[in-house]
Amino acid sequence: MQNLLIAGLGGFIGTMMRYLLNNAIYKILNYPLYPYGTMTINITGCFFIGLIASLAESRITLTPEVRTFIQIGILGGFTTFSTFGYETFTLMRDGQFILCVTNILTQVLLGLVGVWLGYQLGQ
Repeated sequence: MQNLLIAGLGGFIGTMMRYLLNNAIYKILNYPLYPYGTMTINITGCFFIGLIASLAESRITLTPEVRTFIQIGILGGFTTFSTFGYETFTLMRDGQFILCVTNILTQVLLGLVGVWLGYQLGQ
């Protein structure tokens, strides 16, 4: 039960962070068709999960509770992969095939680069 509450609290924080950042990006960019907010959040989340994993493996000791709070809770609530899937589907459904493929390639490839960079930074 304790881990459930720890993950839930982290998820609450991560979800609020996602909401605020996504809205800020869309307002700054004047509500573009392309999902820049989701892309930024996914890539940032990938970077931080790589960084935390690397630090936990090589430099700092994190308790299972702290890892649950950060990785499952905060980052799980922050990243938006389900939103990515829906927005990609919507682009495809609406005939925006170039944007659809761009969205997939950009977020998946840069997400993997984010994990790698975060992991390298933690070494």
